[in-house]
This record gives sequence, structure tokens and C-alpha cells, in this order.
Amino acid sequence: MKNKPKIEQIKTSALIPYARNSRTHSEAQVAQIAGSIREFGFTNPVLIDAENGIIAGHGRILAAHKLGLAELPCIRLEYLTDTQKRAYIIADNKLALNAGWDDEILGLELADLRELDFDLDLLGFDGDEIEAALNPQETDFAPGTEKDQGKLDEKSPIECPHCHKHFTP
Repeated sequence: MKNKPKIEQIKTSALIPYARNSRTHSEAQVAQIAGSIREFGFTNPVLIDAENGIIAGHGRILAAHKLGLAELPCIRLEYLTDTQKRAYIIADNKLALNAGWDDEILGLELADLRELDFDLDLLGFDGDEIEAALNPQETDFAPGTEKDQGKLDEKSPIECPHCHKHFTP
């Protein structure tokens, strides 16, 4: 590890967003982040450079402004080169998206949390996603028979939806 990170409290107004941050945050997502901060606290420090430039945490800062937080926990990554900072801004956002979910375990956790009267909306999933996780649908991916598939070398006549003439392609 290149350094021993230490957490500093920095004024929210002193933090400088990266002008070319390619990650976007809708108002709805910022509201979700704000709800998470209200429920769990500010658990993920903002990553900044030596000049208070934001490397990671743009969405959390938008949520902090919404909540009126004057200071935030930050970790300085002073050892990164300018090139590394630019690359990490992208990598930090993209790498998390490459993870998957164990749908069975997720469903069990959501069911338990719901039973404990926890507000599942605070988890970042929309209603349809929660419903799908709580009520998984059985799927049957068994291959069909030749009769079900038809013959690939046979062309079936089709009807033009505009003129209603039949023809074989």
C-alpha cells in the first residue's frame, strides 16, 4: 500500500468538483444518497487531492449539500499523479458496476429486513427490483423439440402488415 490514509474533516464549501467527471447523478439518486446518509451516517469518506479536488465522492457531496452538512470526512490521496487521479475517477465508478448479485441471498436479506420493518427504499433498489428479489420467478430454459423450433431450411409465408399480401421471403 502506498500510504497510510487518515481521515480529515474538510469544509464542504472547500471541496472542488472535478470539472470532467463523467459520472452523473440525478436528483432522485442524490435523494437516495441523502437518505442513506441520514439513516447510516456518512460512512464512506470523500477522496480528495492535495488541493481539495474531489477524486471520488461527487454524489455524496451533492447529498451533503442537500442535507446542509458543513464538514465531511475526507481522505487525501496526495501520492497520485495527475494521470492516476484522472484514471481513478473513472475506475472508482466503473469497478463497482462490474459486481453482480447473488439473487437468492439478496432476496433472503431483503425479506429479513422487511420483516424487521426496515425501509427497503433506503437500499437504492426501485420497487420493481425489490419485488423481483422478494418473489423470484421460476424459469424453464429446457430446449424445445424440433417440432417446437420448426425447420430452419423451410421458409414460411408471411403477410405484409400494410398491404396484407402474402409472400415467401
